[in-house]
Amino acid sequence: MFQVDFNKPCHVHFMGIGGISMSGLAQVLLNAGFTISGSDIMPSETASLLSNAGINVIYKQVKENITPDIDLLVYTAAISQDNEELAEARRLGIPTLTRAELLGEIMANYKYGIAVAGTHGKTTTTAMMSHILLQAEKDPTISIGGLLDAIDNSNIRVGNSDYFVTEACEYTNSYHSLTPFVSIILNVDADHLDFFGNIENIAESFTVFAKKTAKDGLLIINGDMKYYDQITEGLECNIVSFGFNDNNKYQARNVVLSDEGCASYDLYVDGKYVDHISLLSTGEHNAMNSLSAIAAADFLGISLSDTKTGLLHCSSAKRRFEYKGRMKNGTVIIDDYAHHPTEIAATIKVANSIKKGKLYVVFQAHTFSRVHDLLDEFADALSGADCALLADIFNDREIDTGLVSAKQITDKINENGGNSVYLGDFESIENFVKNNCSQNDMFITLGSKNIGIVGEHLLEE
Repeated sequence: MFQVDFNKPCHVHFMGIGGISMSGLAQVLLNAGFTISGSDIMPSETASLLSNAGINVIYKQVKENITPDIDLLVYTAAISQDNEELAEARRLGIPTLTRAELLGEIMANYKYGIAVAGTHGKTTTTAMMSHILLQAEKDPTISIGGLLDAIDNSNIRVGNSDYFVTEACEYTNSYHSLTPFVSIILNVDADHLDFFGNIENIAESFTVFAKKTAKDGLLIINGDMKYYDQITEGLECNIVSFGFNDNNKYQARNVVLSDEGCASYDLYVDGKYVDHISLLSTGEHNAMNSLSAIAAADFLGISLSDTKTGLLHCSSAKRRFEYKGRMKNGTVIIDDYAHHPTEIAATIKVANSIKKGKLYVVFQAHTFSRVHDLLDEFADALSGADCALLADIFNDREIDTGLVSAKQITDKINENGGNSVYLGDFESIENFVKNNCSQNDMFITLGSKNIGIVGEHLLEE
């Protein structure tokens, strides 16, 4: 495999350079003195920013883009194997790496690589870790799967130190390309079953990831979850656990939510009270997530004072229980990335604890296979709202076989005694909200894709 060496900058060409992750990696290498070029199928704001930074971006993917002076070609999983650029690079003998492999190669150039993994909570916990490192003036390089206010509403920050923090995504086992100094495993749940098939394969994938941790490094793992023993067995690195139960080294007790849903708790380490922690992030689940960031900061020698301040100022990334505004009729609009039943249930739990009126949610599922595999779980989670609206399933990687639909979620909710309405398209959803929501009601858009547009349209009106 091609070795990326910051001491030997070369010419790297990115296919799909306008993507949020690829663009960030391109900026990291550009800052390290590499020559960067790239291609994409259409213009975008991200690609324009790269062009303004001096990167040659071409808006078509043809073999003529691949010149002999290119030393490495990087591509995403979305690139087909018969793509002209990829085929030409291989014909010329130019080395190639996937995006995940490049991320691993970049991490290897940092002494303190921190990888945040888990089925849920990666982006928020990466944001917490970023705030702590910034507060401690560690000048970190940050790669996060969302937009973060603390780094100028960007997903990337290029620092000038030995610290690198990134999300570690389990889908297609991409995080197996990483070799972290500090690894965090927040949780293991059934998701991406279109790739993994079952929860046992997911647990095994996280087990492999844990083994990637440096021997003198640290694995920080949720001690309350089912797969703790399987993942930690036989590891050579240091291990610490976190959670709500007494058996964990880092424990949160007496968790309280403010009127805005923000969590605070008493921090115990090895069974002894240490301090009171206050968060700007919402929900008990983020109290749990913050424990892992505290453990990482402790291992890296960061003071508890800096850690507390960093957490207190971390409002998470965009689309994580993000307050968008209030409609003219007084309805509060919230947007949240939650797209898995566990995440949806956590978001609704927070909302129910702070709502002043009724709670309306609209959910846009992503992929038919996820709805098929987790239909009952989606229905149970969404039943926690006073009224759950269902948009059509967003799909960008599967064929619609007609065997599953969003309406099935609505039917299941209503069969179980909940209240749900299938509406399908965004216009119908917006009209429903305008005609039914009123003063002090809360309306939340839920999903990983473009459902947030509904809230934006309502606020514009």
